[in-house]
Amino acid sequence: MVLGLRRPVVQAPMAGGPSTVELAAAVSGAGGLGFLAAGYRTPDAVREEVRAVRARTRERFGVNVFVPGPPADEGALRRYAERLRPEARRWGVDLGEPRADDDAWEAKVAVLAEERVPVVSFTFGLPRPDMVAALHDADATVLVTVTSPEDALAARDAGADALVVQGVEAGGHRGGLRDEDGAGEYGLLPLLRLVARAVDLPMVAAGGIVDGPSVAAVLVAGAEAAQLGTAFLLCPEAGTGAAHRAALGAGRPTALTRAFSGRRARGLVNRFLAEHTAAAPAAYPHVHHLTTPLRAAARQAGDPEAISMWAGQAYALAEALPAGELVARLADDAAAALAHPRPGAS
Repeated sequence: MVLGLRRPVVQAPMAGGPSTVELAAAVSGAGGLGFLAAGYRTPDAVREEVRAVRARTRERFGVNVFVPGPPADEGALRRYAERLRPEARRWGVDLGEPRADDDAWEAKVAVLAEERVPVVSFTFGLPRPDMVAALHDADATVLVTVTSPEDALAARDAGADALVVQGVEAGGHRGGLRDEDGAGEYGLLPLLRLVARAVDLPMVAAGGIVDGPSVAAVLVAGAEAAQLGTAFLLCPEAGTGAAHRAALGAGRPTALTRAFSGRRARGLVNRFLAEHTAAAPAAYPHVHHLTTPLRAAARQAGDPEAISMWAGQAYALAEALPAGELVARLADDAAAALAHPRPGAS
């Protein structure tokens, strides 16, 4: 087993707030694999958080890195900015600059190699060969997020040690190599079986997994572990905002949208998502920067109708438990489901 976990539970990296040092340390300390999210953080901040996790646990943990995306359609981006000007007036803020940036990913990978972080995962694309070599020299295990069998083949050829296989049920951003509409929109269980046939690499399953029986299901389907994000949003260690926490109990549907960031992501449906999804261009991180002031103002006001509230399709199963207790329950319930796969079976 490439991850060597005592419990087959990986806490998904959730950039933008929910992932914290405390959450990662608690999950790793309980025998799972906690993750920090390097996205939107400076390299120095990533280094500080890595050292802070190490001060809290001696167990293995991981850090996730965003890979830069393709150029944006500038015309579509300008049209979307014009569409959002009434939103800016509503909140009394200026729109952000819809700029391209690479999230300082090269510097972050260098930090992770220098700090000898045990597990490094990549989302939105492939690491360069020199990055994989540097991480391997630092004894790191390299994971790549994939959403199709074609992604899996490319990740294998790039030197990945294991794959995070993300089904369309997952909350948050689609993490695969392509972001075209319809690309990589497989359900998790079919995707696991297709990827297992395409490549001989360990798999970590992600997407719609919130309780122990669903962990058991992906283990049976060939995964080494289950990666859960939504399940940890209500943990006290998570940095989930108050409005987001409250909305997780409100029974909203979920949908894929580019409205907040310019990249497809699954979240709870609110006014902003409903009104702007159809018009939002494929332009990440440009749209993320454009909407940042709007989301910040809405978050400060506690208004759930104009913030991104990422959540997977099974979010209603999430419970407000301490992270370590949740890891233990997930593992125990998965073991029970595997021992008794049908209700009443003996």
